[in-house]
Amino acid sequence: MKIMRNLLVATALVLPVSLAQAADVKLGFVSIAKILNSAPQAEAASKRLEQEFAPRQKGLVEAQKSLRKQEEKLSKDGAVMSESQRRSLENEIRNQARELKRTSDEFREDFNLRRNEELGKFQKQVLEVINSVAKEEGFDLVVNDSATLYFSPQVDATEKVLKRLTTK
Repeated sequence: MKIMRNLLVATALVLPVSLAQAADVKLGFVSIAKILNSAPQAEAASKRLEQEFAPRQKGLVEAQKSLRKQEEKLSKDGAVMSESQRRSLENEIRNQARELKRTSDEFREDFNLRRNEELGKFQKQVLEVINSVAKEEGFDLVVNDSATLYFSPQVDATEKVLKRLTTK
């Protein structure tokens, strides 16, 4: 009983101190998704990637068209072709499909690597701006939208971050 009383007294003494400390913490919130969709740097990075990979994308589209034509030719004329012609065309189609898959996989891998590079640069810039805004606003903690269930608009610093990114 004495232990329980001491525990209650200790809790009663510590609780007001921890509540007072919690009251001094200033929280901030930023929507990373909104920043990634709205910042001009994200749009510029997207355009750079599009320009860089457009020629390869066009080549893949042309290769797909060529493969489809070969497949259509086989289905249309396959019945009247000689056995050797049909086998030759089937082999050619298989080789084209294999090459197209390899080229397509390389394209996707290269594109993803470059996209991740661009995203990494942009995320670093966003983090710097968020840190700067947090210091100016006196935030002790800034949380993002991926783990936040509710936030008050009073603590939302997303627009301030976007404004700063727009002027950079």
